[in-house]
Amino acid sequence: MNAIALGPLLIALPRLYAFVAALSLLLASMALLRLEKSQRAGWFNGLLLTWLMGARLGYVLMHTDSYLAAPLDILKLWQPGYSTTWGLLAAASFSAWKLREHLATMIKAEALLVASVVLWLGLVAWNPLGHETGLSELPDIALEDLEGNQINLSTLQGEPVVLNLWATWCPPCRREMPLLAEADKREDVQVVVVNQGESLLTAVRYLDGQGLDFNHALLDPEQRLMVAAESPGLPTSLLFDAQGKLVERHVGELTRAQLAAWLKE
Repeated sequence: MNAIALGPLLIALPRLYAFVAALSLLLASMALLRLEKSQRAGWFNGLLLTWLMGARLGYVLMHTDSYLAAPLDILKLWQPGYSTTWGLLAAASFSAWKLREHLATMIKAEALLVASVVLWLGLVAWNPLGHETGLSELPDIALEDLEGNQINLSTLQGEPVVLNLWATWCPPCRREMPLLAEADKREDVQVVVVNQGESLLTAVRYLDGQGLDFNHALLDPEQRLMVAAESPGLPTSLLFDAQGKLVERHVGELTRAQLAAWLKE
């Protein structure tokens, strides 16, 4: 999984690893760069800000169609959507400009910046705090839909399946629901939203109140899917291919660009 739970909080592991890499960069710069405290603070703070802005804007440019459909999503900085390459280029440019009068220091700073990015990529690839989901294919689990019909998830094959675990008390679940409902209108994908741990009345009241209609809206009052997927929290989204094999997983709020990439629009 790409997140861990600390009490009620879900922490995205790539962001946690980014914090470790940034802290390592700060400590290394204190030891190796001959800068006064105020100069180092100005360089480091500017570096982080420039990296974030460059990484965000670069990702937006790479997924223009998705962000044109929902421009305000650009400002939702808590959502996934940052380009490592663009962020590195922006940060390296800022570092070169900021330290332009100190060539030796600038070279060291650029080397430390690259090393910190390599550290982050290594942590993401290794993912020491994460684990693989317990599911590798659509599970043989039968759940009731809102009309009381039994649907076995293992039978939903022939098209890609987006399996989303949600609850009405979960704000990011509610935010991504309209996006999932929009995807459910496509003919080349099946979207299955499975309410976790709530009653039929609670789920129906929310979906009807928001005008959300899904072909497959299921109930999982015992949270069997949460256990099977070994999910640390909600929302959790799993993408299965047409043969029912797991190909993508995400804990946390889905973005339009992320879902489009999953479905290869």
